[in-house]
Amino acid sequence: MKIDCIYDDKSAENAASSAVAALKAAGALAATAESCTGGLISKLITDVPGASLVYAGSIVSYSNEIKERLLGVPPDILQKHGAVSEPTALLMARGARRACGADVAVSATGIAGPGGGTADKPVGTVWVAISCDCWEEAFVLNLPPDESRTTIRRTTAVFALNLLAEAASRIKQSKSINKN
Repeated sequence: MKIDCIYDDKSAENAASSAVAALKAAGALAATAESCTGGLISKLITDVPGASLVYAGSIVSYSNEIKERLLGVPPDILQKHGAVSEPTALLMARGARRACGADVAVSATGIAGPGGGTADKPVGTVWVAISCDCWEEAFVLNLPPDESRTTIRRTTAVFALNLLAEAASRIKQSKSINKN
């Protein structure tokens, strides 16, 4: 997915507020699994007053060992696809949801730079996944490799927060359908 916008701090604050409001409206509990964002998504959520009502917690899984041990990502997935991949991102989101007892979880794993990129996975390659009962999907962000590490991480966090808000909306809609 090509991101046409690089987000600033105000955009990040607004995305976090929107995600928390949507989670409250849905009565849903969220969790995060973060690698390249290093806890930034969690920080933005917990900056919002009242987030404790809808946010269970985060697993910052910077190492593959933590992805395996705490999030349940099998070593063969990491060996075959790498930490920065669709299957890893999906398994991270599922693992955070399970570990935190949450209704929905979002994950982020990528290469924020300035080093670490390859021809196949250049700096700015990030996978973000969402997992809940009514929606599970992973998205690849191909952010500009010349952007700063801070910008890549913040843009990823805003995208993840927007996914959480959308998931909360879908959860709310699913609950109303099941009620009727």
